[in-house]
Amino acid sequence: MPGATASRALNPDPGFWAGRAVLITGHTGFKGTWLSLWLARLGARVTGFALAPETQPSLYTLADLPGRIDSQIGDVRDFAGLSACVAAAQPEIVLHLAAQALVRPSYIDPVGTYASNVMGTVHLLEAVRGCPSVRAVVIVTSDKAYENREWVWAYREDEPMGGRDPYSNSKGCAELVTSAYRASFFGENGHPAKIASARAGNVIGGGDWSLDRLVPDVVRAFDRGEPVEIRAPSAVRPWQHVLEPLSGYLRLAEALCGEAGSRYAEGWNFGPADADCWPVSEVVAGLAGGWGEGATWQLAGGTHPHEATFLKVDASKARAHLGWDRRLRLAEALDWTGAWYRAQAKGADAATLTLEQIARYEALAQGGHLA
Repeated sequence: MPGATASRALNPDPGFWAGRAVLITGHTGFKGTWLSLWLARLGARVTGFALAPETQPSLYTLADLPGRIDSQIGDVRDFAGLSACVAAAQPEIVLHLAAQALVRPSYIDPVGTYASNVMGTVHLLEAVRGCPSVRAVVIVTSDKAYENREWVWAYREDEPMGGRDPYSNSKGCAELVTSAYRASFFGENGHPAKIASARAGNVIGGGDWSLDRLVPDVVRAFDRGEPVEIRAPSAVRPWQHVLEPLSGYLRLAEALCGEAGSRYAEGWNFGPADADCWPVSEVVAGLAGGWGEGATWQLAGGTHPHEATFLKVDASKARAHLGWDRRLRLAEALDWTGAWYRAQAKGADAATLTLEQIARYEALAQGGHLA
């Protein structure tokens, strides 16, 4: 556990990131594209390694990310290909986001889910072991990595890892892999890089077109003028705008590269306050309120695989020791999200929309102000 409280460095430090070599796995995904655009804006030399975008449209394509960073299409299940990318990029910082990131598809393809989320993490850490330039690694897992006991209070970083469904369980396994590699092969026991993991809440924001995820499902239905079908309207999740955890990942990477970096080489939660852990039905209502007449929802029929009912994460440690905090209340995050989609649908440039929201998010922290 870090000792003294870190300074409130709410925004990434441009002086730290400018010119720095950074590798992002999963850069073609929703979170990965937002993170890549932010780092490119900060002046970092970004290399991305990921599968081709899985959706059409995709933010990766609409924002012309290949024209802004060194984009490498590959699979973290391919150890040779991933190792070659790491060796060529010679990064100082690695941000590992590549994953099979959805619960319900993990029931359809559990083998692929474990291969991506567990062995993909093993492959990444093995590749880093062979690359002396790396100083810090942030392994991004999930709030669902915790053994969910369906209790109403938030999970802290020292709670047991677990997961009933293949996706959640694979993320718990990735946490255990990270812990074992850190203890066995890094720091005093080998490679000097500092290894941390990050567990974020459910992210929302413009540019997500994933299938079987709440906000994209809502947007598609509202665009068609149809009620969105909701499986579990009373399920509670730690909702947050995508920029909230991304700012945490960047702050954590900076801390890992500092003089006391080894103190930060552990697991970290990035999630909202209790007041922003809303039921699904309220999130849908919040989006519908900004969309206009006819935007509504209905209960989905049929039977569905098990998904947790209550899930919250406690981010007290990140607030106390990283100087990180949320800047947007959920109502504001929903407004930003809906505004992004409506503007893009009317022809606004996706990259411009994204970068404008990044700049607006940074401006919220000027003078230490939180929205």
